[in-house]
Amino acid sequence: PVIRQNQALSREIVQRPASLSLPVASEPGLWTSRGDAEVTLRMGESGITAEPPLTVNQMFSATVERFGDYAALGWKEGEQQKTLTYKQYYQACRSAAKSFLKLGLERYHGVGILGFNSMEWFITDIGAILAGGFAVGIYTTNSPDACLYVADNCKANIIVVENHKQLQKILQVEDKLPHLKAIIQYKDAIKEKRPNLYSWSEFMELGRDEPDAPLDAIISSQKPNQCCTLIYTSGTTGQPKGVMLSHDNLTWTALSTSQHVQVTEASQSQEVVVSYLPLSHIAAQMVDIWVTMKVGGVTHFAQPDALKGSLVNTMKEVRPTVFMGVPRVWEKMQEKMKSIGAKSSTVRRKVAAWAKDVGLLCLTLNGASARSPFSYHVAKKLVFKKVRNALGLDRCSKCFTGAAPITKDTLEFFLSLNIPLYELFGMSESSGPHTISVPEAFRLTSVGKEIPGCKTKLQSPDEEGNGEICLWGRHVFMGYLNMADKTEEALDAEGWLRSGDLGKHDDGFLFITGRIKELIITAGGENVPPVPIEEAVKEHVPLISNAMLIGDKRKFLSMLLTVKCQVNAETGAPEDELTPEVIELCRKLGSTATRVSDLTGGKDRAVHAAIQEGINRVNEKSTSNAQRIQKWLILDKDFSITGGELGKSNF
Repeated sequence: PVIRQNQALSREIVQRPASLSLPVASEPGLWTSRGDAEVTLRMGESGITAEPPLTVNQMFSATVERFGDYAALGWKEGEQQKTLTYKQYYQACRSAAKSFLKLGLERYHGVGILGFNSMEWFITDIGAILAGGFAVGIYTTNSPDACLYVADNCKANIIVVENHKQLQKILQVEDKLPHLKAIIQYKDAIKEKRPNLYSWSEFMELGRDEPDAPLDAIISSQKPNQCCTLIYTSGTTGQPKGVMLSHDNLTWTALSTSQHVQVTEASQSQEVVVSYLPLSHIAAQMVDIWVTMKVGGVTHFAQPDALKGSLVNTMKEVRPTVFMGVPRVWEKMQEKMKSIGAKSSTVRRKVAAWAKDVGLLCLTLNGASARSPFSYHVAKKLVFKKVRNALGLDRCSKCFTGAAPITKDTLEFFLSLNIPLYELFGMSESSGPHTISVPEAFRLTSVGKEIPGCKTKLQSPDEEGNGEICLWGRHVFMGYLNMADKTEEALDAEGWLRSGDLGKHDDGFLFITGRIKELIITAGGENVPPVPIEEAVKEHVPLISNAMLIGDKRKFLSMLLTVKCQVNAETGAPEDELTPEVIELCRKLGSTATRVSDLTGGKDRAVHAAIQEGINRVNEKSTSNAQRIQKWLILDKDFSITGGELGKSNF
């Protein structure tokens, strides 16, 4: 059934179809590759799956009605703190929508957004949706050609850029964008006036006095089962795919996620979030924009150099109650604390080590939400509280990690400091989260259990229970824009979303065990999942940053290793200098190495022996000889996006 504004119709139940063959003319299918089409929502008979579908405008309006005078967005201008209330935020989004319409935004055309997280980013995103267009985040690290592909693919009428640097990328390719009508720059003064180039204040002024009726007509014509947002995958295996997310994908997933992680509504206690992860990812959008909006929380924007060191300053000022970090963010915090700890006095180090032992023992044995013995409370007062204050996490009861695998070492490090990291699993195609660990359901290294109303099946499990993780729920995407073949590949015959990830269940908890495409098949025909072996090496050899197993169609397994090194703050490129943590490890091994180049080619016998010893320990636990690492090599440089070894995360 078509989901219409009529709420009676929205209650109709959708059973899983036997196949995804062409639907009856009167009923849309579960998927589409057309930007202007509708889909059948995966609704259920009761509970959260039967919740009436909402458009973005309906959810936003409900929040304004309940929490209109609460702060919605916060940011710093110089030393001054600025805020917008939900009423002001909503009106700004409506003004932006009117301005977009005046500039000629057409229905089902894109508004590209190229810049760091900001108030203007959010207003552009929602303004585009209200005006009937698609909100399209573009990676800030994209080349001009990569920006061209996305803007052309979504038929962008308007592109909003942060500054002169990002503007140059669009100006280089604008003559190849036939649908482009205007460019808006939201930060810094425009250096050179051009036709159809607007500053943010000029842009907002365009729609200020426009009548409400045309915008209201567009808003009222929108349906929850229509596309409103495009998330572009990183394109590591070909051109990026435009993941079409419907209004219901966003609003329902925000509802289910907020219930699962038990974020509180503003009338009870306002949640505080720091926005710093790239908004071109659905994970950042879901946390920073949609879940926070659903409960009337406040989102504070970090500085553009957040990941180069300023994030902790923002955290200490804002003191978030919910914090989402990718593994690299947590690893950098861990490295910084270890380096500070190494310089502490012997007494301080002993107290910290004792406290961490107590913390890890209590939380591992009793769970993240259990009552704890007296020694734990002493440790909490002496160490844990100070660590939380230093990180700006003193009010944070929910620390999440996702988008990439995190090592057990990092999980245990934070758990020992009374900062359990709750892992989550999902993908752009599932509107972000599918499973999330919570205090009441926490297992170390598990990505938790499904958010309410979602289901998991493991396709073709092996004897150990490992199968492809397939997802079902109202969070499953509409399809890839203009890519019917890729959409059919992503969904099975019943409409389940194939993740491409391997996993297994233990007592309802989901554990990720690898990627199907990563599976190594040796010359002897043995199937080897590389991820568990790579993770084991990193766990046994703490100086290793990345480990890559090689062995497809080969007689034996080899491994490429990179060492933890300093990273250029501007470019993100790895440097030759080792991290303080690795230098300290080298000293303990009797090595004087300070650079990666000191360790390559087997030059440093002490470090070489330590790595071999760690690999021997991993080999001892292998299930067969075919899964043993026979040779290994330290590379000159760590893997990075700038070096081309890593792609951008799709979550």
